[in-house]
Amino acid sequence: METLTTRGIQISVEVFYDAANSNPDKNKFFFTYRVTIENKSQDTVQLLDRHWYIADSALLGFVKEVEGPGVIGKQPTLEPGEFHQYESWSPLKSELGKMHGYYTMQRTTDGTKFKVRIPEFKLVASYVLN
Repeated sequence: METLTTRGIQISVEVFYDAANSNPDKNKFFFTYRVTIENKSQDTVQLLDRHWYIADSALLGFVKEVEGPGVIGKQPTLEPGEFHQYESWSPLKSELGKMHGYYTMQRTTDGTKFKVRIPEFKLVASYVLN
């Protein structure tokens, strides 16, 4: 698990290789990741947007950017001490890749927006490590 805290917002990410939906013979590799966003600050915050950078070793240095509102259709508001957890997935054309990014958050008391870094995490097919 990778964890990083920015301005009191802790982001933790766990990654799982999805062998059942992957097809290495056709260069299709699927990875599921679980993100936990925990508000360890003293402020109530809302997640507004996400911005991901996805690197796939098959694409020789090309980094795909994905951005949009919320996470899986939600823009959760977190009181101090609360957390939001969700799962998503990423397809790659190789068994090796990595992701990182940031969330744009907003303090509800004064509308201040700030970026919360998502730690870099590796996407590695489990059989590569054995």
